[in-house]
Formats: sequence, C-alpha cells, structure tokens
Amino acid sequence: MKGPCKEVQKNEDQEGEAAATGPQAETLEAKKSWTANSHSALETEGTHGLGERVMADLYLESCRANSVVPVSRLLRQGSASELNLQHRGLGPQGIRALASTLTSNLYIKRLDLRDNELGGAGAEALADVLRKNSVISDVDLSENQIGAAGLQAICTALTLNPTVQKMQLQGNRLEEKAAQHLAALLLRHTGLKSLDLSYNQLNDLAGETLGPAVAENTGLTELNLSWNHLRGLGAIAFARGLEANIFLKVLDISHNGFGDSGACAVGEALRVNNVLEELNMRNNRISTSGALKLGLGLQVNQTLRVLIVCW
Repeated sequence: MKGPCKEVQKNEDQEGEAAATGPQAETLEAKKSWTANSHSALETEGTHGLGERVMADLYLESCRANSVVPVSRLLRQGSASELNLQHRGLGPQGIRALASTLTSNLYIKRLDLRDNELGGAGAEALADVLRKNSVISDVDLSENQIGAAGLQAICTALTLNPTVQKMQLQGNRLEEKAAQHLAALLLRHTGLKSLDLSYNQLNDLAGETLGPAVAENTGLTELNLSWNHLRGLGAIAFARGLEANIFLKVLDISHNGFGDSGACAVGEALRVNNVLEELNMRNNRISTSGALKLGLGLQVNQTLRVLIVCW
C-alpha cells in the first residue's frame, strides 16, 4: 500500500465500497470515520489523561493538516497496549499525522511500524515522539530505509528517553557511518535491553566502532547482528568487546564473515566472558582449524548453554 492516498470523487467511493476488502476496506472505513467524527465534541475520560474520543479527534485534525487519509485501526485503538501498523505505506507525512496522538497516548507500549517507507524524514518525525513519550517501550522500525541521518535522530531521542527497552532496526541499509550513532547509543542508553541490527550493511570498520561500545555497555542483554558484513579486523575488534562485556546473554552474529581469525578471537573472549548464554555463529566461513580454536575457549567457559556453528 502506498501513501498518502488521495481522495477520489464521491461516486467512485460508492461504487467500490461494496467490493472493498482488506486494506481497501479499512481506508473506506477511515474516510467514513473521518466524516462522522469531524464535528464531534472533545471529551475526556476520567483521570486517564486524554480520552479515546479526544485522541481520535487529535489524529483526525492532524490528518487533515498533513493531507493524509486516517488509518482506521488507530481510530479503533482504544486503550490497547500494542499498535500494529505494519506494511501500510505511511511515509513521512503519515508519521507526522500520528505524532501528536502518539506523543500524548498513555496506553501504547509496543509500536510496530515495520515496512512503512519512512526514510530519514519519517524517522526524524518519530524521534520527536520518542523524546516526549514516556510509555512506549518496544519499537519496530525494520525495513524502513531510515539510513544514517534517520538513525542519528532515533538514537539521540533514545538517549533522552530511558523508557524504550527493545528496538528493532533490521533491514534499514545501515552502514559504517551509522555505527558511530549506534556506539553512542550503547554507551549512553543503559535501559535498552534488546537491539536487532540484522540484515544491514555494517562492515569491518563498523565492527571496529561497535566493539569498544559493546565492551562498555551496561544494559543490553540481547543483540542481533546477523546478516551483516563483519569480518577481518572488525570481527576481531567486536570479539574483544564481547570479552569485556558483562551483561550480554544472547548474541547472534550468524551470516557474517568472521572466518578463522574471528573465530579465534571469539574463542579468546569466551575464556573470559562468564555471562553469555546463547551464541549463534552459523555461516561465518569458519574452517575446522577455526572451530578448534573456538573450542579452546569453550573448554574454560562455564556459562554458554547454546552454541550454533556450521561452516
């Protein structure tokens, strides 16, 4: 679904309404709700801040201002703790329309915006929400191509908001420059517990940047860096960071290019690290020689429960 959608003539809406299903039906319903609620009075509900009616009116006004069609699911959200808006093509304008509602919402704890064509501009709009909202703790921004600029805005917002504990950023074309912002986030946001950076383009230079940050991080317990380009000196630097880390329990570095030298460095890390419980190193170009060196660390390590290694 691509957006923002443009309103079509009234007679066209009526002709297609009967056959509409799925996302199309939701769009038609949203248009009806927009019209039905356009003159509704603002109401509050008890002591829970802005009531549901008020939230809907705020959103509708914002949609008008940004020239986008409202998402009917948000109009029906009520006090639900999860808002799932995957694959809706919201784009930057759609997020700007959501901003005022999300900022004031007291219920939503998990926000799923996967695959919405946000780009850097949409990420910056969402960052403004994350700076102010103190309820949202789980955010999925996967497959939005936010790039380094959008990531910088998100990371800056998160350093000011300790509430967010889980962030998914897979498939966002994050490269070497993005690693600088991620490193700063790891050093400053101790409340972040889970970070998914899989399916990006973080290379050996990114590994050299992230390694020291992982060593100093004092909060992250789960990190996914699978399907990146960590290899060579970057893989070794990251492994040294793992050696010094005392919080990480689950690590996925599968489908990179650690090779024998990286496997040896991870083996050395496992000699010292006494916290890590699960490690996935699948498909890292590790030969029998590299596996043996990795095994030397396992002889000493007493905490690792799950290890996945295949060449």
